[in-house]
Amino acid sequence: MTGLPVLAVDLDKTLVRSDVLYESFWDCASRDLGNLSRALACLKKGKAQFKAQLSRYVTIDPARLTYNHDVLDYIRKWREKGGRTVLVTATDQHVARGIADHLGLFDEVYGSDGVRNLKGREKAGFLVERYGAGNYDYIGDADADIPVWSSARRAITAGLSPRERDRVRSQGGEVLHLDVPRGGLRPYVEALRPHQWSKNILVFLPLIAAHEGSPSSWIAAIFAFLCFSLVASGVYVLNDLLDLSADRSHPRKRYRPLASGALPLDHGTLMVPGLLGGGLVLALFVWRLEFLAVMALYVVVTLAYSLGLKRKPVVDICTLAGLYTLRIFAGGAATGLPISEWLLAFSIFFFFSLAAVKRQGELVDVVKSGRGKPAGRGYEGNDHLILSMMAIGSGYVAVLVMALYLDTPNVRELYAHPVYLWGICPILLYWVSRMVMIAHRGRMDDDPIVFAVKDRTSRYCGALVLFVILVGTV
Repeated sequence: MTGLPVLAVDLDKTLVRSDVLYESFWDCASRDLGNLSRALACLKKGKAQFKAQLSRYVTIDPARLTYNHDVLDYIRKWREKGGRTVLVTATDQHVARGIADHLGLFDEVYGSDGVRNLKGREKAGFLVERYGAGNYDYIGDADADIPVWSSARRAITAGLSPRERDRVRSQGGEVLHLDVPRGGLRPYVEALRPHQWSKNILVFLPLIAAHEGSPSSWIAAIFAFLCFSLVASGVYVLNDLLDLSADRSHPRKRYRPLASGALPLDHGTLMVPGLLGGGLVLALFVWRLEFLAVMALYVVVTLAYSLGLKRKPVVDICTLAGLYTLRIFAGGAATGLPISEWLLAFSIFFFFSLAAVKRQGELVDVVKSGRGKPAGRGYEGNDHLILSMMAIGSGYVAVLVMALYLDTPNVRELYAHPVYLWGICPILLYWVSRMVMIAHRGRMDDDPIVFAVKDRTSRYCGALVLFVILVGTV
């Protein structure tokens, strides 16, 4: 006998940086909304029953969870001294057992069983009944653990703030604090993906194409830009919640705030309605029914994309191209400017090309990593060759549409020297070809437009296009 008490360890946000209930909820949502609705219906029978029902529909892979290494190290050292360890959690027993078996660090595992929700006072009563008051140490992370700590020999906290630590100390008894790193404000900002807001500049395109300069139109477009930015960020967070498992197996996406555990899943879940609601409030300042209709369509399409369309080959590319184009429609709806058939035709082919480049870049990463096929997508690794052909073909057709447009009477009315505008075509041909080649070489970021904003050569191409337009205007 070592004389050591039992070491009891909580699971959510203690042993793992995530919350398994939220993991299960979003995994079920990404797979089958019908199963999710059936699980939610069990809430009227209690939270334990809800967890038990949800665990039947999902499979949590313990290897893909993000663990708190300071807590793991403490458990290993405890076992090296000969102490016994027990995982005791409000997570369903079946899921908790799988995680414990994966780690191989626990002598006993106890979780919620469909009747009893092993949390707070219920957990404290269970531990006292099984081991006796003062005969166990307990590692936890939240206010709900205070009843457990009060009956423990030693309260061990994981990642609590100084204020929360003081509250634990006020309960009396021995206290030990593990400094589990927290991300602060940065993960919340990163989850919004503000660098992606550059795509929303497309709402200004109808004004630029029509040479519209009235202050009221530009103010409306600015509100449209802000509205799109908030709504798009809400969709990005939602997409990250639905893609947790797939992102953790991706070489770059695994570092995203939600996938890495830097941003708590419950906070991310609350961010989704907050951002979508904030965007809709801003949409009211535009005060055009057409703009509200476009925004509603954008939300519906993005939700459909997140919940299923992204897993359907080619359909996902068409959807992405449509979402790019909707931003242009939003700009026209916010300002009351019509969208010309030429701008619409160019946008469809051009954005289809960029969407194909996006998928091509992801598949090239898959081929280089040897993973066979991307998680959560309907493509095979070798499909990147077909996608590169799609990207080149569609991009070149977009340039052809531009060339045909430059020979229309409308151009001759808007520009003093329209012949100079033909310089745009070779610039676009070069840029599209170069983007496909960069993706083929595995150097393309997740989104081509964001890549273009950061890429020096792309900025030079953009500056040349603006220069050509200026020369043709004056």
